[in-house]
Amino acid sequence: MNNMFSKAAIWVVIALVLFTVFKQFDDRGLAGGATPIPYSDFLDEVKAKRIKDATIEDRTIVATTSDGKKIKATVTNLDRGLIGDLVNNDVKFDVKQPEPPSFLSQVFISWFPMLLLIGVWVFFMRQMQGGGKGGAFSFGKSKARMLDENSNAVTFADVAGCDEAKEEVQELVDFLRDPTKFQKLGGRIPRGVLMVGPPGTGKTLLARAIAGEAKVPFFTISGSDFVEMFVGVGASRVRDMFENAKKHSPCIIFIDEIDAVGRHRGAGMGGGNDEREQTLNQLLVEMDGFEANAGVIVIAATNRADVLDKALLRPGRFDRQVIVGLPDIRGREQILYVHMRKVPIAPDVKADILARGTPGFSGADLANLVNEAALFAARRSKRLVEMQDFEDAKDKIVMGPERKSAVMREEERRNTAFHESGHAVVAKLLPKADPVHKVTIMPRGFALGLTWQLPEHDRVNMYKDKMLEEIAILFAGRIAEEIFMHQMSTGASNDFERATKLARAMVTRYGMSETLGTMVYEDAEQDNYFGRMSAKTVSEATQQKVDQEIRTILDAQYALSRRLLEENKAKVELMANTLLEWETIDADQINDIMEGREPRLPKYGVPTKRPTDNGSGGVTPTATAPA
Repeated sequence: MNNMFSKAAIWVVIALVLFTVFKQFDDRGLAGGATPIPYSDFLDEVKAKRIKDATIEDRTIVATTSDGKKIKATVTNLDRGLIGDLVNNDVKFDVKQPEPPSFLSQVFISWFPMLLLIGVWVFFMRQMQGGGKGGAFSFGKSKARMLDENSNAVTFADVAGCDEAKEEVQELVDFLRDPTKFQKLGGRIPRGVLMVGPPGTGKTLLARAIAGEAKVPFFTISGSDFVEMFVGVGASRVRDMFENAKKHSPCIIFIDEIDAVGRHRGAGMGGGNDEREQTLNQLLVEMDGFEANAGVIVIAATNRADVLDKALLRPGRFDRQVIVGLPDIRGREQILYVHMRKVPIAPDVKADILARGTPGFSGADLANLVNEAALFAARRSKRLVEMQDFEDAKDKIVMGPERKSAVMREEERRNTAFHESGHAVVAKLLPKADPVHKVTIMPRGFALGLTWQLPEHDRVNMYKDKMLEEIAILFAGRIAEEIFMHQMSTGASNDFERATKLARAMVTRYGMSETLGTMVYEDAEQDNYFGRMSAKTVSEATQQKVDQEIRTILDAQYALSRRLLEENKAKVELMANTLLEWETIDADQINDIMEGREPRLPKYGVPTKRPTDNGSGGVTPTATAPA
C-alpha cells in the first residue's frame, strides 16, 4: 500500500512540473493578459486615434487604448504602411527583439522526447520481469521466496499419514540443529533429498515442516521459474539462488516440480544446447561441484521420478529418495483428525469409519472432504458438522454432485434400477467381492446410477479369484437388463471396457492364464530421440492365442453372473423396486433384501420429490434419495 502511494506522489509531482513549464511558455512576454483582437479591428482603432502606445515584438503587437485596456494582434508581413499609420495617428511605439528561450527550456524541449521513450522502455521491461527488484536488469536474479524461521509455523505435528517419510527426514532436522553430532564421527548429511509421490500426498508440507522443526530459513521455488525465453537466464538464476542460500546457511532450498528442469538430457529436439539443459547442468554443478555448499540442503519434489536425469539422482546430489505415498487406513484417520481440528465436529462423527470409506484418497482429498462437509453443514444452517454431512460430501467427491433437477423417463429409471441391482446382488453373492456400501439411481455427474463397493482394508496386491469375481460383477448390470427388461442399452459400455481391460491384464501382464503360462505378452516401450514409442515384440499367431484366452475368461464370468441372477430373481426385483421408491439404499437395507426381509426405512430424513417423465410428456412426482 505504501509503495502505491509513493508511486502516485511521484506522478503528481511530475504533472505539476510539466504544468508549470508549459504555463510559462504560454504566459511569457508582453502579451500576457492582453485581449486578442483581429488585425483589421486594430487598424480601425489606430485610425480612430484610440491607441495611446504600442510595442511590436516578433509578429505580435501589443497596444494600450485611451481607456487603459490592453489589446494584442498578429502583425502581417504584407502591411508595409503600419509604421506610417502609427506615426500619422500620434501613436508612441517601440520595436523589441524576441527573447531567446532559456537554457533550461532548451534542454527540456530537446531531451524530453528521448527521456520519455527511455522511461516507457524501462516501465515495460519491469512489467516483463514482474516489477521485481532490479527492474529491467533482474533477468538473472533468483525468484526463490524465503521464509525465515519466525514466519514458518509448520511442524511435524501438522503432517500426518506418512510416518516413514517423517522418520527419513528426521536426520535432516537433527543435523540442522546440531551439525557436530554427525561431523565428529566423520559422517555427512545428505546434500539433497528427493520426495517422490502422487499429487496431494503432502510433499511440500513435509518440506516446510522440516524447516519449521529445525528453525532455519526456507527458500522455495518451482522448477518452471528457472526457464525463460532468454538464453542463460535459468543457469544465472540457479547461481544466484545458491549464493543467497549460502549467505543464510544453514538453510533449506525446496524445488517443487523439479521434473520441469531435471528431465533426461538429449531426449528432446533441442539437443545439448537447450536452455533447460543448461539450467540442469548448472544445478548439477551447484549441488556437487568444486565449491562446497556447507549447510545448504536441497529438497525437491516430483511425481515423475522416472523422467529425471541419472546424474541428478546419483549419491552426492540427491543422496536419498523419500517415498511419500498415498496414506493407508490408519494414515487417513490421522489426517482426518488434523483437518477436523479446524471445524466444529458433532459427537456422531467417526474418523475411523470415514477413513475406511475413503480408500485411495490423498491428504489433499481428505482436506477437501472436510471442507465439503463443512459447506454442506453451512447450507443446512447447522452449528456442528455431522456424520450425514461427511457422507454427503464423500458421495459428491466420489460419485459427483446429485442432479436432482434431471428429468428421466420411467422406463429409464426402471432400466437403471435393475442394472444397479444386478451389480449389487452378484457382488453380495460372490465370496471374495468387497462389501456393497451403497446403491443409487440418483443421476450423479455423467452416470445415471452407481453401485459402490467399500473394501474392508487397503488393497496391496490383486489376486486371480478376486479379479475374476470383479469381471462377473461388471457383467451383471447388462445381464439384469436382458433378464428383467428384455432389452440391451448402452449403459454397460464402461463395464465392458473395464472387464476387457482387466482380463487382458491377467493374460498379458500377470501370467494368470493356464494356457499361455507365465510370460508377458505386451509390446515393449523404448526411448528414442522423439520420446517413448512401442516396439513390436508379440507375433500375430501369439496375439490370436491371447485374444482367444481373453474371450474364454470373459465368457466364463458372463455365464457365472447370469446363473447367479437367474437363481436370485426375487432379490433383484425387490432391490430394484426399493431403488425406484427411495433411489438410494445403504448397506443395512441391502443386507435386509439379501436375507429376505423387508428393507428398513432410510437412515436420514424423509425422501423428497423429484420430477420424472411419465412417458406422455407430463411430469409426475416420485420419491428421490434422502437428502
